Amino acid sequence: MRFMNLVKSAENAGPMPQSFMDAMAAASEQSRQAGKLLDTGGLASTARSTRVRVSGGELSVLDGPFAEGKEVVGGYGIVEAASREEAVEGAVWLMNMHREHWPGWEGEVEVRQIMGPEDFAQ
Repeated sequence: MRFMNLVKSAENAGPMPQSFMDAMAAASEQSRQAGKLLDTGGLASTARSTRVRVSGGELSVLDGPFAEGKEVVGGYGIVEAASREEAVEGAVWLMNMHREHWPGWEGEVEVRQIMGPEDFAQ
């Protein structure tokens, strides 16, 4: 089963400590080699983003930054896991990595299963 981990935090959480980047690089490489980590990425700030929305039948395009967001998705990971529980264990591990190597950082990981055609079969 594939899951997307959405890492959310304050928009301006500050620069990542070098120890965090080093620990994440090593852990990511190990997880990739084990076939558990499929993709990761950090996302640009909302100042460099655009929202395309349909509301009330009208389409609008709005360039960032967006004032209403206190927390934003700052990064993602796509993982392969045998179960939802295994995916959540990975997210707990990731949050502990943040806590250990980035003191003061606050945020969360939302774990969501990526649905495939087999999940919609009738």
